[in-house]
Amino acid sequence: MGMFSPTPEAHRVHTIHRLAAASTGLFLVAFGVLGSLQAPRFFSTSGPEVLGLFTNGLLATLSLLMGAALIFAAVRSGPVASTISVAAGGLFLLSGLVNAMILGSAMNMLAFAPVNVLFSLVVGAILLVLGSYGRFSGALPSDSPYARYPGPVAPVAGRAALPEDERALAEAERAMVRHVATAEQAAQVFAASAYRTHDERLHASLAAVPASTGSAR
Repeated sequence: MGMFSPTPEAHRVHTIHRLAAASTGLFLVAFGVLGSLQAPRFFSTSGPEVLGLFTNGLLATLSLLMGAALIFAAVRSGPVASTISVAAGGLFLLSGLVNAMILGSAMNMLAFAPVNVLFSLVVGAILLVLGSYGRFSGALPSDSPYARYPGPVAPVAGRAALPEDERALAEAERAMVRHVATAEQAAQVFAASAYRTHDERLHASLAAVPASTGSAR
């Protein structure tokens, strides 16, 4: 178990979420610290240039807070990093859009310049995409840590699985690989694919077999 792996079995989805949050957070903290060292006025509509962006006291403070939140989320876990990244991405996009409309006015309380607007929009989009990666989808891969599995499957018709049932499921899976599976075998494999444990997969495959077939075994 490491900083970027919330479980002993690391998954690339968690790693991507945590790296995205950590890298963005580190940049924001650096920007906030360097901006604060310039001692800009807190609510000025213009300010010094830091790391290619313009800042004032308020923006430097907000950058420090947002960066710290993203770093904390990356250290905490993949799901937390994902959630915080998506939320931060939405805030960055909103900030970019709102500040684009008030550039050059007295309402520009974050001392935004066009480059700041572009940065907010790009970083917001990146955080949304990477924070959502592998998590928010209607068809998650079977190994995704966010895949939702049905609850335990009860034994079919009150009987326990038999050795021949295991052989039947194994044969159905082999037939699917060879593209020669019958409709019944395909139904068995499809039903079993929604479960993780061997017993759940086996009982799910039995439930997919027509009652007449199951009773004939």
